[in-house]
Amino acid sequence: MLAISLVKGQKVDLTKGNAGLSRIVVGLGWDPAEVEQKGLFGMKKKQVLNVDCDASALMLNANGKLMKEGNLVCFYNLKSPCGSVHHSGDNLTGDGDGDDEQIQIDLSRVPADVDKILMCVNIYECESRRQDFGMIRSAFIRVVNPSNNQELIRFNLTDSYAGMTALLVGEIYRHDGEWKFNALGEGAHAAHINVLATRYT
Repeated sequence: MLAISLVKGQKVDLTKGNAGLSRIVVGLGWDPAEVEQKGLFGMKKKQVLNVDCDASALMLNANGKLMKEGNLVCFYNLKSPCGSVHHSGDNLTGDGDGDDEQIQIDLSRVPADVDKILMCVNIYECESRRQDFGMIRSAFIRVVNPSNNQELIRFNLTDSYAGMTALLVGEIYRHDGEWKFNALGEGAHAAHINVLATRYT
């Protein structure tokens, strides 16, 4: 079965049609862009920017509110209090192929008062480093079934996010007793994940 490739704003079923699916891995990836810089004797050379992106998951209620501080799962809080959402840890560069950071979710253990899990990415120290998502390319989010490593869905972010310091990438949400995925791909301004989280308190 091929992964479903999504476009911005598209919603698809996760658990419906995938009998027994209770654990998923959400992989987020990105690559730093290359910029041309003048070297010795005016020679141009390409240099890869060092951009530290951080993936996070916000566990929100039906009103889109973050009810507990621990329901923000990120580089400094790797596990939700209920144990249903677990972060793989911080990747400082985004170099290499594949997922840069992963968030594991046990859907069967997500508390009843959590209606959606919002996946977002911030740039660490974006203000002091004067960095934004115009310096990132090939960003994507994908959902994998860890029992067989099958990629279920993939959403490549192709919009221009120049000037944006946060990305709302996608959300996993409840619908009629099942779980669905919504491809968001929205840019935002937030210097830190805590700043972004305050929008949902």
